[in-house]
Amino acid sequence: MLLRFLPKRTPSLGRFISARYMTSGSIFGDSCPLVVTPKQLYDLPSGSVTVLDASWHMPNSPRKAKEEFLSKRLPNAQFLDLDEVASPHELGLKHMIPSEETFAGACETLGITPQSHVVIYDSHGVFSSPRALFMFRAFGHERSSILNGGLPNWEAHGCQVETGEVKPSKKAKYPAPRLDNSIIRSYEQMISNAQHDPSEQSIAELVLDARSKGRYLGVDPEPRPGLSSGHMPHSLSLPFNAFLDTNTFKPSPDAAEVSYTTVRTSQEIIETLRDAVGDEKLKEIVEGKRGVVTSCGSGMTAGVLWLGLKLLGVDKVALYDESWTGYAMRESSPIVKSE
Repeated sequence: MLLRFLPKRTPSLGRFISARYMTSGSIFGDSCPLVVTPKQLYDLPSGSVTVLDASWHMPNSPRKAKEEFLSKRLPNAQFLDLDEVASPHELGLKHMIPSEETFAGACETLGITPQSHVVIYDSHGVFSSPRALFMFRAFGHERSSILNGGLPNWEAHGCQVETGEVKPSKKAKYPAPRLDNSIIRSYEQMISNAQHDPSEQSIAELVLDARSKGRYLGVDPEPRPGLSSGHMPHSLSLPFNAFLDTNTFKPSPDAAEVSYTTVRTSQEIIETLRDAVGDEKLKEIVEGKRGVVTSCGSGMTAGVLWLGLKLLGVDKVALYDESWTGYAMRESSPIVKSE
């Protein structure tokens, strides 16, 4: 285990994790950093990286990701539609992890080979790009990263963007990879896990819910009409934006401020995690004695929690693909509406 457990708010912990964060893989090696900065991406040699826009917006949002991509994007970027590169689901759920053949086919269309360094961004800053990164890593594509701060941070650093129609990528060869099912949880697995109280049973995985606290408690409605709010038994609330910082910049002196998110420092992430789970469970997590499952509304922002945990060196972390939508749509699911 690469992380060691230290007392609360020990400054050296942040320095220890930050050092690993900056050196976890070489951009040019077999494994790439989970997160790259605009400068790191800008400095990469031309043609050495494939850039993907994986922007996605909530179902009740008026924003259209593909239209925004055509109006402004990183140079030579391709659009990755997470709802299209997905497996069909019995409940009609969107952006479920695709089949091995679907993933390989999408990579071929996007001009990606197994050796490509893929850098993924979104227009929020950090929102849907971690989910796309999770998908690539789940299929063993270790040469993959997200751009910290996404498109807004790229612009805030004065980097150029392009507009208009996109030149199609040259079709590549991508043999169907093997999906790592050990980092994806099913409904049946979540029901089985919920039968064990993690305070008493060491075999239970700790479930972290990335939705807002109000939705977790059942006092605020879900954005999907008719879906009950609340949470799974024994799960803990950790809203995904707790791992993120909010930033602003002005594209021009007369323009309105643009708000966007970036990944917080490793010290801030681990303190936030400590506040959510407590000292004992934090120790179990970082020492690899207890697994973690991240969940959210539909499996999208659970990727942010997954990313934060991976940046801390946590190995035993999985994602509940259906997340709350799939769970609450089933009438037999036990739902808790209290702390």
